[in-house]
Amino acid sequence: MSKNHRGTGLRALPAHGRGVCPICKKSDIKVIYEVEVDGQKVKVCKYCNAALKNKAKKAAPAKAAPAAAAEPAAQ
Repeated sequence: MSKNHRGTGLRALPAHGRGVCPICKKSDIKVIYEVEVDGQKVKVCKYCNAALKNKAKKAAPAKAAPAAAAEPAAQ
């Protein structure tokens, strides 16, 4: 199967989606992932997007663990 339409959304963006990532400060990198940082929506690069998701994933079980420990004590 051909992939004729791959990246057509990027072609419509200014500079084809490239710019400076506000987190890692790399220049001329694709900044296409929109995330919320400090209450503001910013566009970040692929690597910072993955790092933010991994950080949130590690923080989520830490919040859930104290709640899970409290449930058996209540029974």
